[in-house]
Amino acid sequence: MSSSPSAPGLSPIADAAPLSLCARAPHVPADRLVAEMVPPPRFDSVRFSTYIPDPNQPSQTEAVRVLEGFAGGLGGAHAVGGGKRGFFGFGKPKAPKIPAGPRGVYLDGGYGVGKTHLLASLWHATPAEPALKAFGTFVELTNLVGALGFQQTVQTLGGHRLLCIDEFELDDPGDTVLVSTLLGRLVDAGVALAATSNTLPGKLGEGRFAAADFLREIQGLSAHFRALRIDGEDYRHRGLPEAPAPFSDEQVTKAAYATPGASLDDFPRLLDHLAKVHPSRYGALTDGLKAVCLTDVRPVPDQSTALRLVVLADRLYDREVPVLASGLPFDRLFSEEMLNGGYRKKYFRAISRLTALARDGKGLAESD
Repeated sequence: MSSSPSAPGLSPIADAAPLSLCARAPHVPADRLVAEMVPPPRFDSVRFSTYIPDPNQPSQTEAVRVLEGFAGGLGGAHAVGGGKRGFFGFGKPKAPKIPAGPRGVYLDGGYGVGKTHLLASLWHATPAEPALKAFGTFVELTNLVGALGFQQTVQTLGGHRLLCIDEFELDDPGDTVLVSTLLGRLVDAGVALAATSNTLPGKLGEGRFAAADFLREIQGLSAHFRALRIDGEDYRHRGLPEAPAPFSDEQVTKAAYATPGASLDDFPRLLDHLAKVHPSRYGALTDGLKAVCLTDVRPVPDQSTALRLVVLADRLYDREVPVLASGLPFDRLFSEEMLNGGYRKKYFRAISRLTALARDGKGLAESD
């Protein structure tokens, strides 16, 4: 790697310059999209045993009990299909094991009650090889259909034991119909389903649950799902966490040069670059990063840019990449209009996650 140029106003600190997200334009093969449909690194170690139910919310304990039973029922062959023959294809087909009850579960609850934790725990607890289980967000699933085509996606996922869909998007009618059709084909192939969802825009009142919206949007599939209501405090809607005070440009730049594997980018330029990279590639955009350093953080100018930033924040949070920034604190990224609009849940989540990563990143500057 080439020798680093000096940072403005600084003498050279390291032999190599920081990385730059703006210099990356990753190509992600379709087979990688499939292989990466597993719980993100942040949820590698979660299990039902690590979910601590609130003693004041019995629905949380009940959800764990039901999901453990659901996972245990997925140990046999597909519920639909011709079954497997004996060795080398000879002999009579073995009757497929048909689990009792619905072939799908929907985790219905406010933000911050641990739905993703439980969904990932279900994936881990299902007795099947990782190659026979898939876990991804609604956006990642639509990206997979775009990369493989509808029929190939059905063939690829049709041999799976379980498909988990986090953050089912109820605010895009076209994609909802597409995914609902896909899920119908997968149910016919014997794939078990589990999902959580976002609430429809304009229906984000405190304490509102989305089960009725979800079951209506998936239309004919609703009979395949059992809704599990998970009550609890939606703590992220009770006020934003206080974001750490930003550092100076010089502190951020110095830390980026001193931290192997760190990236250094001007925030407005990064926002422009995100418009040139499909959100399905944002995970690859962060490959190998040990820290993200940003200068001149300022308010996001429009909703399209804001939604792209939400996806990047999710990928950084999933990968536990610390963030160090100058400019405005992250709780001032989005306008009041955005925070009061239909996508406010996404913006609150992004602020919360970026704030957590900023706390993790403080040590990069303070250790200098």
